[in-house]
Amino acid sequence: MDQLKINTLSRFGFYFKKGGVHTARTMMLEDLKLLLSYVNSPDTSKNDYLKAIEEDNCLGKRSGRTKKLTAEHLVELYSLDTSITIFRAMKYFWERDTDGQPLLALICAYSRDALLRMSAPFIMQHKKGETVNRETLEVYIEKKFPDRFSKATLKSLAQNLNSTWTKSGHLIGRAKKVRSRASATPGSVSYALFLGYLTGVRGEELFRTEYACLLDCPIDRSIELAEEASRRGWIVFKRIGDVMEVLFPNLLTEQEREWIREQN
Repeated sequence: MDQLKINTLSRFGFYFKKGGVHTARTMMLEDLKLLLSYVNSPDTSKNDYLKAIEEDNCLGKRSGRTKKLTAEHLVELYSLDTSITIFRAMKYFWERDTDGQPLLALICAYSRDALLRMSAPFIMQHKKGETVNRETLEVYIEKKFPDRFSKATLKSLAQNLNSTWTKSGHLIGRAKKVRSRASATPGSVSYALFLGYLTGVRGEELFRTEYACLLDCPIDRSIELAEEASRRGWIVFKRIGDVMEVLFPNLLTEQEREWIREQN
C-alpha cells in the first residue's frame, strides 16, 4: 500500500504501525465490553474512557501500572475516540447489535493491529473442524518475521492470537483449538461493509473485501444480513439485479464525506 493511501486511511482511524498489542494481550473483548457498558453516554470523550479505566478502575485492575497499560492497549486496538470514524461506527453497531460484538471488536482491532492482520490468512485457510495448533502458528509467524521474536515472545504471540480468534468465534476449544465458524450478524456485516467503503470499494465488491472475509459468512448470507440492517435503518442497501449500492448516512460527518470524495 502506498504512503498516500496509508495517509488517507489513517484519517479514518486505520492504523499501520508495525507490531501490535498481541505480543502482550488478546483483543481484550471482556475489557472492552465492561468499559463500553460502564461509560455509555453518546457524547463520551476519550478522556472519559481513560478516567473510567485509570481513576474509577471500572475494569477491576490491581495496580496503577496495570490500569495504565490496559488503557494504552485498548487505545491502540480501538482508539476509544468518538472523533475517530472507525471507533464511532463500531460503537454505533455495538449498541444496536449485542450478538455482533465479538466480530465488531475483531474487525476494528484487525484494522489497527498489524499482527492480527498477519494471522488472518493462517486462521481463515483452515476448514471447519480442522485443528489449529499454536506450534504451527508459531512457524507461520517466524516465516513472516524471521528472527524478529524470541521463542518466549513467539509463544505468547501465538497464544494471544489464537485466543482472539477464539473470542471472535473463528476457533473453539481451550487447550486444543479447532476451526469453527463465526456468527455474522446485521451489525457486524454492516461494519465490515463500512470499513470496505472507507477504503474506496463500492457495490458488490464490498462483500469481498478483507473485512467482509472476517465475517466467515457466504456472500449470499451477508447480503441477507445487509438487507436486514437496511430494514432496521442502520445502513442503506439497494439492489437491482446484480447492481448493489450500500450507503452509510448515519455514520459519516461532512468532513469524512469530503475525505471520501477526495479518494474518488
